[in-house]
Order: sequence, then C-alpha cells, then structure tokens
Amino acid sequence: MGEPTEIHAAGAQRTGAVRPDGSVAGPDTPGGDRRGGAGRDGAGRTAAARTLRERVGHQRRFPGRPRLWFELLLIGVSYWVYSLVRNAVPEQARTAQRNASRIWGLEHHLGVAVERGFNHAVDSVTWLVTGMNYYYATLHFIVTIAVLVWVFRLHPGRYAAVRTALFTTTGIALVGFYFFPLAPPRLMTGGGFVDTVAVHHTWGSMASGDMAHVSNQYAAMPSMHIGWSLWCGLTIAFLTRHRWLRVLGLLYPLATLTVIVATANHFFMDAVGGAACLGVGFTASRLLYHRWAFRLPQLPHHRHGAGAVLPRPAGEDAEQPKVPAASR
Repeated sequence: MGEPTEIHAAGAQRTGAVRPDGSVAGPDTPGGDRRGGAGRDGAGRTAAARTLRERVGHQRRFPGRPRLWFELLLIGVSYWVYSLVRNAVPEQARTAQRNASRIWGLEHHLGVAVERGFNHAVDSVTWLVTGMNYYYATLHFIVTIAVLVWVFRLHPGRYAAVRTALFTTTGIALVGFYFFPLAPPRLMTGGGFVDTVAVHHTWGSMASGDMAHVSNQYAAMPSMHIGWSLWCGLTIAFLTRHRWLRVLGLLYPLATLTVIVATANHFFMDAVGGAACLGVGFTASRLLYHRWAFRLPQLPHHRHGAGAVLPRPAGEDAEQPKVPAASR
C-alpha cells in the first residue's frame, strides 16, 4: 500500500542535507551556523566602513568647530618642529654663496636686480630703516597669529582649511631650506648690500648680531615672510566684510615685500618662491576639503536642526538656494 520506509528516509536525508545556497540544513549542523555568522559579520563590517566613509566625507565637506586645546597644541608643536628643522639644517656656506650668485645673476638677466640700490636708499633714512627692521622682526609672527585667532573665532567652518593651507606652505618651505641653502643679499660675498640690523643696532633679528649663532643664516629660499604675509592678506581680503580691512589685507604683503628687500634679507626671487609655496598650500587644502578654503561655510555644519538663513559667500552662484544657518 505505501512506499518502503527506506525510500522515505533517503528522501528526508537528501532534503535536509543540501539547501539551494549550498549551506547545510538543520539546527545542529555547525557549517550552516558558521556560514550565516560570517555573512552577518561581513555585512556589519561593510556597514561600518560605509558609515566611516560617510563621516569622513562629511567632515571634509563641512569641517566641524575647531577645538581650542587641540589648535594650541598643534600650533605649538608645529612651530617647535619648524624651528628645530629650520635651524638644524647644516649651514652650507659655499653652496649658499654659489646659489646667491646664481639668483643675483638671474635677476640681472631678467632686469629686476634693483635690490641693492633700494637697500642703500632706505639705509640713508635712519628712522625709516629702523622701523623696517622692527617690522621684519615682529609683525611676521604677530599678524599671522592674529589672523589665525580671527578666523578661529569668526569663521570656524573655514578655519581647518585655512590653517591647512598655512601649515602646508610652511612644510614645503622647510624642504626648500634644506635642499637650496641661500645666502641672503646682506651676507652675499661681494654683493655690496648693507645689513641694516647690524649697522643700526636694532633689536629682534634672529639672523644678525648676537642672535645669528642660533639661527640658520641660509634659510632664505623661499621667503616665509612673503608666504605668511600673503596668506594673511588673502584671508583678510576674502573673509572680511569691511572694505578698509580688505585694502589693508592686500597692502600687507606688499609692505612686507618692500621691507624684506630694503633690509637686504631676501631677493625678489625668494618672494616668488614664497608665493609659489602658498599656491601649493591652498591647492592641497582644496584637494582635502573639496572646495577652496574661502568658499567653505562660515559656520560648522550640523546634520540636524534648522535656523535662520545665512547670506551666501561673496561670488556664489545666485541660482543656488540659501542654506539654513545650522547647515552652514
């Protein structure tokens, strides 16, 4: 009447042995549990990696509010490393003098070798050259730090990108100091330049007088006086709403260029090198944050919440919709 018991048993074993996905059936089958657990673990890792990528991408497009303690630590450590590396470079006098002669010869070829005449003209006006000596020794740091603080307080959404441009510029300069030692005009053999700090006995220079022995004399190419002052000037000009501050911002690197040439601390070509380093610094910031530093939102971005509408950055496409304050 019915089928043999052996046939039913064989069919049951075949049905329970293999599933369509290839896993072994049955709650007591170890292989099936392991396969399922591995799949869940893999899915979990994939989801975690996706979440991490999303967070990193969000932070790159919308940097968060900078932390004061971290920024102070970063600036302190970075400046310590900068000073250590800059002053630890061997003072290769012969190479530095040879490079100075090449730079001076290149400027003569280009018709821009006017530094010596300008240096002598300014040196004849004591009050003017004294003021320039103090300008060179102090404003380089004071203005840069002041602009950093200003951006930190009023433009926190842009601070990380702006700071990255400055730090990258300085890092590239260290490479230049090491691989291209250069005697500044005031130290160039046979150059006929006046070392205004030494002659007028002004205070503050790390490259002349009593302080010369603790500073690398040949870290002149590129000029970080130009790199940093141009960074300050552009940052002020792009981010301030006051026209008079924009004018001052643009005049600051021009005044710095005048000072470094008048005091015989740099050639014009050193200034070109400093500007080129800054260009690389802003480009690196652009690649990291997907937008130019000055185009990022003024305020840190928050995923949730809404607020008052903020005005768009200057120059932004008028067709773009306004963004809530909590999103900028």
